[in-house]
Amino acid sequence: MESLPLGVSPTANGMKKLVITATIILSLGLIAYAWLSGSGTLKKIAPKLPVAADKEKGISTTTLQKLKNKAVLAKSFTEQNNYNGQICFLVDMSLPSSQNRFFVYNLKKDTLQNSGLVTHGRCNENWLEGRKYGNTVGCGCTSLGKYKVGYSYNGRFGLAFKLYGLDKTNNKAFERYVVLHGHDCVPETETNEEICQSDGCPTVAPGYLLQLKPIINASKKPVLLWIFE
Repeated sequence: MESLPLGVSPTANGMKKLVITATIILSLGLIAYAWLSGSGTLKKIAPKLPVAADKEKGISTTTLQKLKNKAVLAKSFTEQNNYNGQICFLVDMSLPSSQNRFFVYNLKKDTLQNSGLVTHGRCNENWLEGRKYGNTVGCGCTSLGKYKVGYSYNGRFGLAFKLYGLDKTNNKAFERYVVLHGHDCVPETETNEEICQSDGCPTVAPGYLLQLKPIINASKKPVLLWIFE
């Protein structure tokens, strides 16, 4: 059996090996770091950015920016006309009806609070291809513009809210019986196909209407609903 060199105990010998091993590992690490830094690889390993708020997931950057731009104008309107300055409803009719396009926007925080599906008017056609808008009594079309959300009542389709058109493009809304209501033909979540069409009313899913109800009922000032393209 080989003997240890004089003056070196088994413990000291083990420590010496450990120090040598650690030195080698450290040297290799420094070499690798220098190579990665020089190649630019480390620059690609960046910390993950915070994910978007849940309510903004699935919404394109273009749509979100469009909503933010509209929200700036909506906030100015609410301040000048004594409307609810915290919450408003924004409806983007340029989006497919299969996608969420009825948005609850928090004007105070400048963030999207909620979204859901909503119909557009069929303009008295069996099925309207594309988009058409109108403001005459009996046209059956969606009317673009700002609306004041009025009182609730139980109508033909149950819970509904009266709408008052505030612009020249929708000032016949009350006369046309255009209201915010729910209907079973509107799914609760996004779909792969276009949803049903209305006779001009912004119709949402029954479950989604129940989410809007407490917002409207709790507001001491009128809530703004803005339909645009």
